[in-house]
Amino acid sequence: MYSFAFSLWDIGLWLAVSSIIMLITSELLAPYYGRAKTVLDVKRLRIIAVGSGLAFIVIAMIRISAIIG
Repeated sequence: MYSFAFSLWDIGLWLAVSSIIMLITSELLAPYYGRAKTVLDVKRLRIIAVGSGLAFIVIAMIRISAIIG
């Protein structure tokens, strides 16, 4: 049948894009923009966004070391 060919680099790019979207969302939902009555927990969203950004950096470092070595 059909199979999707995802590499580690594809997952890293997805993490990077998701991280950027979550960081933008958390900033737009910040209380100083007047949206204090939201269901999302902004602190948790920022922590998840930073964590996925760090995961992307780790994947990028693995990719760079594979290219160099």
